[in-house]
Amino acid sequence: QVQLVQSGGGLVQPGGSLRLSCAASGRTFSRYTMGWFRQAPGKEREFVGRISGSGIITLYADSVKGRFTISRDNAKNTVYLQMNSLKPEDTAVYYCAVAISSSRYEYWGQGTQVTVSS
Repeated sequence: QVQLVQSGGGLVQPGGSLRLSCAASGRTFSRYTMGWFRQAPGKEREFVGRISGSGIITLYADSVKGRFTISRDNAKNTVYLQMNSLKPEDTAVYYCAVAISSSRYEYWGQGTQVTVSS
């Protein structure tokens, strides 16, 4: 079993940047593809992006492509979501998760609030 603990987030003005972190327990972290999701009030959870175990392959939703970057440090068992040029529509609770297949995720983080507002 994997436990994920998120940190980062908060309030930022439009155009600003934030970095979220997701630290995982366990000794096999580098085997896992990791994903990031978000859920805005009144909306369904939305895929943000994912990164392969090696960190070589990344995939992003069109809504964040070119603004968000996912990276990982397997020595620290941590995956990151760097968010730049933030917009009010990026406001949501963000979650990290472990991919157990190309479309299924388990072992979710606790969620981190990101609010983009002036």
